[in-house]
Amino acid sequence: MRSGRKVVGDSMVIYLKSDTQSNSARFGFVVSKSVGSAVERNLTKRRLRSAVRNTLSDFQGGQTLVIRALPSIKGKSWQDLENELKECLTNAAKQVNK
Repeated sequence: MRSGRKVVGDSMVIYLKSDTQSNSARFGFVVSKSVGSAVERNLTKRRLRSAVRNTLSDFQGGQTLVIRALPSIKGKSWQDLENELKECLTNAAKQVNK
């Protein structure tokens, strides 16, 4: 994503972009082989999807969110993962709305 805002957390990097031409929010997840085996990568994607689903009300139409998981995400508990995602999203939203 060439435009938008980037926020780096302990175990993820968030890219958030607002597009006024689109009416729906879009989400993408990038989990590389450095995170682990295929089973671990798929588990990570499922956990991230669920965490985003819990915060859907915070998104506006036309926003694009890409989450890139870092290798340290494997050791995160569910609560830590969700808290970090909310914190990163809050920081990214502040930067986008400037």
